[in-house]
Parts: sequence; C-alpha cells; structure tokens
Amino acid sequence: MQPDDTSRFARLPILVVDDEQDNLDAFRLAFRRTFNLAFARGGSEALAMIDAVRPAVVVSDQRMPGMGGIELLTQLQERRPGTVGVLLTAYTDLPLLLDAIHSGAVHRYVQKPWAATELSLVLTQCLERFGMIEENAALRRRLSRYASYLEREQRDPLEFGALSGESAAVRSLSASIARAAETASPVLVTGEPGAGKRTVARAIHTQSERESGPFVELIAQGYDPAGQERELRGWVAGAVPGGLPERAGRLELAYGGTFLIEEVGALGPAAQRALARALTDGLVERLGAESPLHVPVRVVATTTDDLRAKVAAGTFDGALYDRLSVCAVRVPPLRERIEDLPALAEHTLLRLARRSPRVPRRLSLEAHAALAKYMFPGNVRELANVLERAAIHCRGEVIGATDLELGITRLTASAGASSAVASPSSQPGGGLSPAQGSVADGTAQRIDLDGKLEEVERRELLAALEQCHGNKAEVARVLGVQRTTLYYRLRKLGIDV
Repeated sequence: MQPDDTSRFARLPILVVDDEQDNLDAFRLAFRRTFNLAFARGGSEALAMIDAVRPAVVVSDQRMPGMGGIELLTQLQERRPGTVGVLLTAYTDLPLLLDAIHSGAVHRYVQKPWAATELSLVLTQCLERFGMIEENAALRRRLSRYASYLEREQRDPLEFGALSGESAAVRSLSASIARAAETASPVLVTGEPGAGKRTVARAIHTQSERESGPFVELIAQGYDPAGQERELRGWVAGAVPGGLPERAGRLELAYGGTFLIEEVGALGPAAQRALARALTDGLVERLGAESPLHVPVRVVATTTDDLRAKVAAGTFDGALYDRLSVCAVRVPPLRERIEDLPALAEHTLLRLARRSPRVPRRLSLEAHAALAKYMFPGNVRELANVLERAAIHCRGEVIGATDLELGITRLTASAGASSAVASPSSQPGGGLSPAQGSVADGTAQRIDLDGKLEEVERRELLAALEQCHGNKAEVARVLGVQRTTLYYRLRKLGIDV
C-alpha cells in the first residue's frame, strides 16, 4: 500500500540514518519517488544536519558505531521535540525497545529486513502524526494569542469609552456597576439601543470576583426560539436535527464566569424556562441528556424592552423577570449626559486611531458645538458612527463641523429614537438636522416623532429589501448594521419576509 501522494503531509522531510551506504541506497531506491528524503551516515552526521533539514520523521538503524539509534533518537527529542522517531532493528531486545518507546524517543520500530509495503505505511502514519502535532501546536499558539487579546481587550480602558465622563448620570451609573459587581446576583441592564448596555455588562464582569472566568454572550434576537434553547442548553449527539456532534451550551461554557444575554425580552418560552432553571437551581440540562449539570455562572441580561409590560401581556415569564431584576442597572441615554460628549469623542477617536494612525484625534470648537446641539437618538453607538464617518471624510488634522453628517437616516439611529425625547419635524428625507435635533432654544414643538420615525424606517427597510431581493444579509451590509439588529427591527416593525 503506497501513501497518497496528494496528502498534505507527503512532502514533509524524512531523514534516514544508517552507517552502511548500501542500506541507504536501498532506502533511496524504494522510496525516492514517494517521500522527501535526506540521508546521513551515522548519528553524529545526522545531528549536524538536524537544523538544516528540520525533519518530520527520523528513521535510524539501531546498531551503529559511535552512536546507536536509540541514543540518536533520544538526543533528537531534546533538540526537536515532536519529531517522530522510527527505529530499524534486526534485534529483539524488547526491554530496551519498550524503555525507548515509553520515553517518547521511539514512536515505531520495524524489524529488518523490512518490507517496502509495511515500511511505507509506517512512514505515512508517522508523517500524519507529525503534521497533526504541528497543526495542534499552531492552533494552541493562535488560541493563546487570541486569549491574550481578549484579556487585553476586556481590561483595556478604551473598550469602556461608553462610560467616559464626569456627569452626574455617569457617576450614578459607575456606582451602580460597582454595587452590582460586588454581588453574585443576576443583573438586569436596561437602556435605549446604543446606550452602552453591553459595555456596562463587561464592566460588571471585570470588576467582579469572576473576572478571571469566561465572559460568554448570546444575542437572543439572532436565533429563532428553538435555536435560543439549543444555544443556552447545548445538546448531546443525535439530540438535534442534522446529526450534529455533542456541544456544550452557552451557560455551560460560562462556567465560573459571566453569561451575558442581550435582549432577553426576545427569548421564547422554552429558552425562558431554561434560563429560569439556571438562575433558580444553578442547573443546565443539555438537550437529550439524562441528567442536568451544576453550572456556577453569573447571569447579566440586557433589554431595551419594557419587560413588565411583557409580563403583563403574558409574553415574558413573571418569575424570570423577578429573578433577573434583583439587581437592576439603568444606562442613561446620551441626551441625559451631553456634558460627557468631549470625553466620549476623545475616547472614540483614540480607538479609531489605534486602527488607523492617520485618523484625526481632535474636534474643532464648531464640531463640538454641533454635537452638543444634536439629540443622538442612537446614543453612544450613533456618536461612534458619526465620528468614524467624519474621520474617514476629513482631509485635515482636525474634524470640523462640516465633516459631521448629523441627522442621516440610519437604522442604528432610528432604532434608538423610539424612546428618545422628540423635537421638531423631520426632513423630507427622514433625517433630523442638528438644528431640528436641538432642544437648546426651548422652541421645540411636541409631535408624534416615534410614529414618524417608524414610518420612515419601515419605508427605508422595505425599499432596501426590494433592492436586495429579500437577502437580509445584503440588506444589513448595505445599511451598515449587524444582522441581529436588522432582525430585531424587522420584527419590531412587523415586517414579515
């Protein structure tokens, strides 16, 4: 049986070591067309070649003058751990061979005279073993780098830019976060879209005793009710359609850490029951499992919905709401902390500059004034989008008022407007100008802004869906929003596609 020449490991180098040239010639003749071979006359020559050849597999004769095969392979493991050793032997000194195998120096041994078919199979298996070892090592390195990145991001002050400022609203929020972090109780974080609820959840995690544990998230709007339950609970093999292998649920993955569920009000009945059981008893049962698992985890939930209204309407479990709201944190909208705009803008520009050094890091006085007059229905998220857009279009070192495209109809902005304090009429295009968004002059007239914005948003969404032939992923890309946000707005506006 010959190895598959198309194998991804077939061309990894093999070093063959023997003190007799005839044996090396026989090896070359048998396998030169199949494997990538290098040759050495004896152990000393082989060790001298190791760094240049970097072999995946070393095949050595056992009996050689000066340095035997076992000694060579033992030294090789110290020089290049992971290299697979194969010993060719005409002797049956089993205790010696077993010691070498147990030490890891020898992976396989083949008795002489060897048969080409048998040795070919052994070499192929050894190459695959080395390739898998290398791939696993590379994967571990990538995971280690990613874990380090996540840890840095989790503790990076710039990642908490939404909490910047010294306003009374932010000081009150910081105190609420500190109180929540001291407990192990569930936390319900409420606020308008884009206000920074997820940032608050991460701040609670990093300030708590669970900061060294995992921080696992689930966006409820991104799944249908069955998918929500699967993601929360996990499943055993064969328990879900499609024959998927066993997988842990998000609650189980958050063992010893924090589980964040975004927009908890979007959970279906089955997922609500699973979450309630985890909160009440600390138990999670995978779909299809015979017994539950004890999972110590801290749950933080965010919502833009009025959950009490959902409880009254019978669409959200009252007991689950009571358990979640043991510790409640309200995130103030940006219009309640306008004095924080300079600090928020500075943090946003610093984050942008980290990705692109050419990004302007300052705003002109006129730009600051324009931002202060705008209502920001999309809150901190909209501010970040406005500044990023301005940084892209700005050609100088300072962002001016003319670089700010305030009032552009954006899905993220109109999503937050439904709970914002409204002001003057909208423009024909559906956007709000800085002047129209201002409440500073006290002349704003009360109108039904919520209904008008939803009407504009529904019209824009339907037009985008028609343009993209119903492809939601393409609609999300065109509008510059996440798919989960798009799905949420479609459901909220009653658009069934």
